[in-house]
Amino acid sequence: MAMARASSGLQYPERFYAAASYVGLDGSNSPTKALTAKFAKSTALLLYTLYQQATIGPCNIPEPSSWKIVEHSKWASWNQLGNMSSTEAMRLFVKILEEEDPGWYSRASNSFVEAEPVIDVQMNHNSKVGPVVENGNSYPETKTIPTDNGSQVGTQDKDVVVEGFSSVEVYDQWIAPPVSGQRPRARYEHGAAVVQDKLYIYGGNHNGRYLNDLHVLDLRSWTWSRVEAKAEVESTNSSSSPMLTPCAGHSLIPWDSKLLSIGGHTKDPSESIQVKVFDLQTATWSTLKTYGKPPVSRGGQSVTSVGKTLVIFGGQDAKRTLLNDLHILDLETLTWDEIEAAGLPPSPRSDHAAAVHAERYLLIFGGGSHATCYNDLHVLDLQTMEWSRPTQLGEKPTPRAGHAGATVGENWFIVGGGDNKSGVSETVVLNMSTLTWSVVTSVQERIPVASEGLSLVVSSYDGEDVLVSFGGYSGRYHNEVYVLKPSHKSTLQSKLVENSIPDSVSAVHNATNATRDVESEIEAGNEGKIKELVIDNGDFTKPKGDLLTVLKAEKDELETTLSNEKLHTLKLQQELADAEARNSDLSKELQSVRGQLASEQSRCFKLEVEVAELGQKLQTIGTLQKELELLQRQKAVSEQAALSAKQRQGSGGMWGWLAGTPQSPNADDD
Repeated sequence: MAMARASSGLQYPERFYAAASYVGLDGSNSPTKALTAKFAKSTALLLYTLYQQATIGPCNIPEPSSWKIVEHSKWASWNQLGNMSSTEAMRLFVKILEEEDPGWYSRASNSFVEAEPVIDVQMNHNSKVGPVVENGNSYPETKTIPTDNGSQVGTQDKDVVVEGFSSVEVYDQWIAPPVSGQRPRARYEHGAAVVQDKLYIYGGNHNGRYLNDLHVLDLRSWTWSRVEAKAEVESTNSSSSPMLTPCAGHSLIPWDSKLLSIGGHTKDPSESIQVKVFDLQTATWSTLKTYGKPPVSRGGQSVTSVGKTLVIFGGQDAKRTLLNDLHILDLETLTWDEIEAAGLPPSPRSDHAAAVHAERYLLIFGGGSHATCYNDLHVLDLQTMEWSRPTQLGEKPTPRAGHAGATVGENWFIVGGGDNKSGVSETVVLNMSTLTWSVVTSVQERIPVASEGLSLVVSSYDGEDVLVSFGGYSGRYHNEVYVLKPSHKSTLQSKLVENSIPDSVSAVHNATNATRDVESEIEAGNEGKIKELVIDNGDFTKPKGDLLTVLKAEKDELETTLSNEKLHTLKLQQELADAEARNSDLSKELQSVRGQLASEQSRCFKLEVEVAELGQKLQTIGTLQKELELLQRQKAVSEQAALSAKQRQGSGGMWGWLAGTPQSPNADDD
């Protein structure tokens, strides 16, 4: 095993000075010409002023004459930076350079690399480091590996430059290959697929905007390029085609020399799910004509390739309704089939991960609803079409949604995702034969492999399986590529032997004494499938008779459990019926009370009317009493007046006699 030298990551300010030297700001007599030769004038001006701020400090020189347009522009741009710190100016300088020229670090001169301390990295005997030729100069090819304390992926400020990517025997660590070409726009919820050492990226979401561009990354040269795709026109009357509708949350599946894009959220969704086909040879999109009843339109679903079929589960429709239905698309007959599986299915969810094991078992992990994230594991037997929820062993992952998964043999790797609070930093792996979880590596938060909506695919590099991730969202959108070489290797047979039933079953063990769940698979006659049994404490074989005894005991136990569950279900159903009956009685009582209340309200209204009428009568009686009293007073006054008049008449006769007045004749008569 040969030893190679790898430079440790350049820290600031060395990294800044290396960048400045790369662009020509290293004491050159004509720094402005060096900049404008490589960059646009606006970018060159910004790099120049940041360099001045970083090396000299805030602008304190007099303002030049406005007639000197170039000098005045430099001064004005520098002056606008104000009191920006030197460190911040250095970081902005490097950031702008990396955005304009992502491959600058790998193309820079090796002079500043040799000055750094070195660490030893094991290399293969036959490793070769090819030179990179640029502008007639030859530089050794370098590889950037983000790291943190030698184990975790860090930020771009902590890069490890390794000479040669494929020859470094680094396992279970995420590294960033030195990609070149025009990178795709940052995004998440895109589709990703690998065909013949090429990674295809289609669609996605950026700042709430759906995308429909197609990019390809050559996994041998690590070069990006954009595919100028065409749309197959279905009608001569249509000037545009719906096949290029921007989408996100779809699934991209390789199919022979084509790519299938299934489902996804769109601005104007259709009623049923759409399947689009991209022909890699003609670079043309078209719509796949299918038969049967297709699933409702959705996004965030899982699409798993199983033999000549695609298994679609869950997702979220255009009305934001979460789904847990199951559909299968036969790629030979192009016919949809909705499956009514037995057992308890996973709860409705989207943004989960799915994988197939041994071409028979569909595994569903995690996902989320509108308010909850899950970490449950469900298994669908694709032969019996029955759901189950097995016990998970090992270090059970935390709840998450928006994660990505990929399988290498019986190992299912899960990367990224989030729980509505933060991204998940651990990369975990599930052994699908033993259903045991373990942590592969951990990274810092807010980097692409700890984000939501990223993609993960498996490819082969230098004869080894590698995981390749792209994109994601962790507070910002990403378009970086990261690679991990897993140390977990497959021990599962790649092909099942037909027409042979082994007399014994090999048990897969874990180095603990924990009790394992029993998993069995029995095929009779000519089905000829390999049987697997997970048993406690080590590798051994058991005679078939003992195996059947164990299976019979397990069957009896499961039947007992099922019977108890049925009794419990019946009890709950009875309680529910009683509750519904009580609810019905209470509803009737409520209706009766409401009727009585309405009657009382009506009676109260009538009484109020009667009270008003009586009030009016009382007012009339009061008026009459007043009139009566007035008449009585008038009568009393009249009587008193008459009496007074009579008295005056009587006393007037005597006074007349005394005065000599003759009496009236009536007096004599009296």
